[in-house]
Amino acid sequence: MKKNNNISETTKLGSLLEILHITDPTLPIGGFSHSNGLETYVQQNLVHNVSTTKNFVESMLKNNYTYNDGLAVKLAYDFTIENNLEELQNLDLESHALKAPFEVRDGSVKLGIRLIKIYSKLLNNPFLNTINTCILENKMHGHYAVIYGIITALLKIDQEKAICAFLYNAAVAMVTNAVKLVPLGQTDGQQIIYDVQGLIENQTSEIIKLERAMYGVCNTALDIRCMQHEHLYSRLFMS
Repeated sequence: MKKNNNISETTKLGSLLEILHITDPTLPIGGFSHSNGLETYVQQNLVHNVSTTKNFVESMLKNNYTYNDGLAVKLAYDFTIENNLEELQNLDLESHALKAPFEVRDGSVKLGIRLIKIYSKLLNNPFLNTINTCILENKMHGHYAVIYGIITALLKIDQEKAICAFLYNAAVAMVTNAVKLVPLGQTDGQQIIYDVQGLIENQTSEIIKLERAMYGVCNTALDIRCMQHEHLYSRLFMS
């Protein structure tokens, strides 16, 4: 995989390595500290065993990620390929407005800023530097899905694979948190991740076909649980 100061010239294996790197759970952006409402579901006994955990993960992929962060990745990728800074700014601002729960909104920004901080140094890409400047000048917030979409486009990762990897990373994060919170056995968690792979593939194909107007379809129950998380008596996670 050849590299220069502006962009990666990716080989077939190089592209795979780029995906593995940007979606690595050990990437130091703090994703492990966010449950995105799951902790509330567990404390209210709505998620309490393997089957309810699997239902939660499947519902999140179908009803939340498909129309929100997953679609944001696709749109950000498209706008980056088009070199359309204005649409990227609009998408980021809309993302900020759509994330009604404060903890989810704040967490998304923190993850995005940490991600761009890492890749600004790794790539030294002029377009990514411009995005970083927009964030510093408060013209953008830097939401995680938007930044992820921008970076994967700049890395020339296949768009479908970038979205699929994003959804897989989200599923792994949810299951990892459920193992701690429910709690579940490690084998149970791996079974859920394996079982939802077909769904991840289907939702990736669905996201590719979605129009811009579908972005932000509301998931009211999740928003309510995320807001309730702010007032839980005890918490292991930030959101």
